[in-house]
Amino acid sequence: MLPYNFDYYKPQSIKEAIELYQLLKLQEKKPMYYGGGTEILTLGRLNFIYTDAIIDLKGIPECNAFGFQDQELIIGSTLSLRAIEENKLFPLLADTSKEVADYTSRNKITIGGNICGQIFYRESVLPFLLSDSTVIIAGPKGTRKEFINEVFHKELRLDEGEFLVQIVTEKEYLKAKHISVKKRQQWKTGYPLLTVASLKKEGFIRFAFSGVCLYPFRSIQMENKLNDKSLSFKDRILSSFEFLPTPVLNDIEGSNEYRLFVLENTLSYILSYIGGEEHE
Repeated sequence: MLPYNFDYYKPQSIKEAIELYQLLKLQEKKPMYYGGGTEILTLGRLNFIYTDAIIDLKGIPECNAFGFQDQELIIGSTLSLRAIEENKLFPLLADTSKEVADYTSRNKITIGGNICGQIFYRESVLPFLLSDSTVIIAGPKGTRKEFINEVFHKELRLDEGEFLVQIVTEKEYLKAKHISVKKRQQWKTGYPLLTVASLKKEGFIRFAFSGVCLYPFRSIQMENKLNDKSLSFKDRILSSFEFLPTPVLNDIEGSNEYRLFVLENTLSYILSYIGGEEHE
């Protein structure tokens, strides 16, 4: 239970949700959009989040979409990680999402909640960063479609009253060779030490990271170094570290030195698995 009371609303359309948010703001309330609610419950109990009005997006058809439209896969923001894992329409996303929390939690955690949440790992965004996906965002100024790599900088940049409706990915990325590796220092379902997702397209290997720094990221500079076939795997990896955002995390899950050690070994494994063609 939360240590405070709140009003609950479940709009049936994008327009209704936005109008409701604006009305509640005019009433000097602190509305919050809601998908699965796991983070609100977790952080609310610790008094890290406060809201007196919850707007549940699960009644909006567009937020529940899941399937192909022409040559694109449409994923609604309120789809649970478990549903994505079971359907496997986006294999890299399924592989990455199935390592988030535990089985029971993934029945509640939504893809939008994981991407937009305050807990900094947000691993589910990695496959979308690698696939040049687009996001559909709705708010008081209307609905907009943006490349995720242009609006996700440390977090998904949403204006006041906006919410994520859908993520759209071109079908060609779904069949690309890929791998997702999560490393934990502690128990199987504990918070990760780090996660690295990788996808190979037209001979070039892309990489996205979570848990290395205080936010998920994809670095083109690191990718260029990691794809330099004139160098050995070790030299590629060590030279790519020059472009890591700083600081590297140093917390209860692992020191920054240990993270770099694990990251080096993880990247070496990924390059070998996905076909990095090591220099002789």
